[in-house]
Amino acid sequence: MLWHCQFLICYLCPSSSTISMLSAMSANSDLSKTVRDKYMRLPQGDKVQVTYIWIDGTGEGLHCKTRTLESEPKGIEDVPEWNFFGSSVFWSDGSNSDMYLVPVCLFKDPFTLDRNKLVLCEVLRHNREPTETNLRSSCHQVMEQAGHSHPWFGMEQEYLLLGIDKHPFGWPKNGYPEPKGSYSCSVGTNKVYGRDIAECHYKACLYAGVKIAGINTEAMPSQWEFQVGPGEGIAMGDHLWMARFLLHRVCEDFGVVATLDPKPMTGNWYGAGCHTNFSTEAMRNQGGLQHIEEAIEKLSKRHSYHIRMYDPKGGADNSRRLTGSHETSSIHEFSAGINNRSASIRIPHQVGQDGCGYFEDRRPAANCDPYAVMEAITRTCVLNEAEPVPAGEVP
Repeated sequence: MLWHCQFLICYLCPSSSTISMLSAMSANSDLSKTVRDKYMRLPQGDKVQVTYIWIDGTGEGLHCKTRTLESEPKGIEDVPEWNFFGSSVFWSDGSNSDMYLVPVCLFKDPFTLDRNKLVLCEVLRHNREPTETNLRSSCHQVMEQAGHSHPWFGMEQEYLLLGIDKHPFGWPKNGYPEPKGSYSCSVGTNKVYGRDIAECHYKACLYAGVKIAGINTEAMPSQWEFQVGPGEGIAMGDHLWMARFLLHRVCEDFGVVATLDPKPMTGNWYGAGCHTNFSTEAMRNQGGLQHIEEAIEKLSKRHSYHIRMYDPKGGADNSRRLTGSHETSSIHEFSAGINNRSASIRIPHQVGQDGCGYFEDRRPAANCDPYAVMEAITRTCVLNEAEPVPAGEVP
């Protein structure tokens, strides 16, 4: 009888701790947001909080720390360089572990609100050379060389929401949802999990100034996608990395985890990609389809190079995803086609009809570094690099 009473109380008036326990959510979701809001409303005078954000030594993780500036920075040039101890975030160089944080892109802060800022940074070693995972540096050089072609990128970031027990958020604890359900772009309690998180992330991106283009549920329950772009040159990578930071930060508030693993669930489940749309000015203009086809021919000759550049493990992560099933191509073969979602490269149906536009590279993994993807596509399609690239060697 006591158990029934306790169950009825939890059912009618569930506490946050009960919900957290049932949903395997982190302790963050139990903290009082009302108490937090009391402090966040306090005036801060002329002082400004600036949060520095950078990519760690794994090439996938993001880190941040915050400092006070005396006045609001009007542009990136007003944000001073900073530093951090590299060995604490997967770099170890003994006595030379101090790293420079060089600000490169400024955004508004949706968590502590404007005038406070978020700043994306490049990481340089003590000798001011880029670290191994600072792929922005070389990408920026390539974009400068290709500037005459006005390369545009749009990236479609897929991710899966998890509880802190690494079980997909909202899935039955002792079973699985229907694998072939109509989850993509769906609506309804029995099909959609985590919409609050996706919509809050969307708003945070818009407030921050991220060029987010939209969101939708994906083919697996608790899987979502957001699109960033179009952006010209290096801006695409900057905005996608900031969108990822905002996603993880929003998930903190809800007590869940967002994973970018390319195959987060083994078996008959969809993987997660970061499909990349690309065009040059010539492709976007009348007669551009010919330029698209020429670019695809170039891509076909460097398939192995692109596979190595499209996930942080040099293709190992993507080998779990690009199987030829679940709307993917085979990692071992290059393919292309109009409106073919199982091809390496898809030409959208409308582009085929209009005779101009863009193509979609469906090979990049969800955890790719956008700078690496952008650089590889631009090297091949614009700078016409065609020589084979030895395994494990990045040009």
